[in-house]
Amino acid sequence: MTVSHLRLPHLATAAALGVSLATMTGSAQAATEWDMPTPYGDRTFHTVNIREFTEDVREATDGELDITVHSNGSLIGHAEIKNSVRRGIVPMGEVIMSRLANENPIFEVDSVPYLAASYEEAWTLWEASREIIAEELQKQGLRLLFAVPWPPQGIYTNQAIESGDDLKNLSMRAYNTASERIAQLVGAVPTQVEVPDIPTAFSTGRVEAMITSPATGADTKAWDYLNHFNHAQLWLPKNMIIVSEKAFSRLSEDTQQALLEAAADAETRGWEMSQQETTDAIAVLKENGITVTEPSEALAETLKEVGETMTEEWVERAGEQGQTILDAYRSAGE
Repeated sequence: MTVSHLRLPHLATAAALGVSLATMTGSAQAATEWDMPTPYGDRTFHTVNIREFTEDVREATDGELDITVHSNGSLIGHAEIKNSVRRGIVPMGEVIMSRLANENPIFEVDSVPYLAASYEEAWTLWEASREIIAEELQKQGLRLLFAVPWPPQGIYTNQAIESGDDLKNLSMRAYNTASERIAQLVGAVPTQVEVPDIPTAFSTGRVEAMITSPATGADTKAWDYLNHFNHAQLWLPKNMIIVSEKAFSRLSEDTQQALLEAAADAETRGWEMSQQETTDAIAVLKENGITVTEPSEALAETLKEVGETMTEEWVERAGEQGQTILDAYRSAGE
């Protein structure tokens, strides 16, 4: 798998929150310190990959750029990360791409059920959509640095799901417009719940089902609050690392190049980590007593119909940009 380079923005102003410039002795250079908020916990492979990325940047720049990762929403909540980067409150951050779907439907291209249901298909879709997504972010003074997918999304419940009827009237956790829509189409009740709140939401009965990855289930110890996982492989949503154009432009050319090279490495590494995480996380779920199943013929048929409906709806919403992405994706797959 090769990763194409994208020049992305990522610098902080001296007045921005968490950004400081420390004068280095005997030199006109300054060490730039950035704070980077991320939504997920330290055990999540996305966070592990990001920390390795920041270490690579620190080493490649001899400490000229020092990025501190603030995980698990500890600095800024997930819902505010993108706008905080845009406004210069922080120079960079991580956000799940589909969270931006209300701004433009192209951001949920990776959350259309069964449009891309394997890592190979997901990579092809990313290559087909990367440029358009980067251009859309650029309009807001943001640059796309890299993106890494979650493992394929499956369905967690406290009972076996044999058909679409078994999902009807269940309160289902939703984290973006796509998960809200799939809940509606199967007759479930979409309910907004962030990752750190999942265990409490299940234990209190606020939610009874959720569509998320094996990684999230393992990370939140899903066996403490549910007992079934259907490995439906609905889609592979991606997390994006974005940076402020102003912040990036204030870095030296050498530091910019080091940042871009570390980002390219992080993307390649992240996709490999995601694939391994799928295997490892499913094993962890099984070891801790969760029953892992594949969709029955009846459930698969229901989910396929949902996917076809949502693909049509997405293209209609995304317009010319969406059609361009879909055409490029299908042409690449031929």
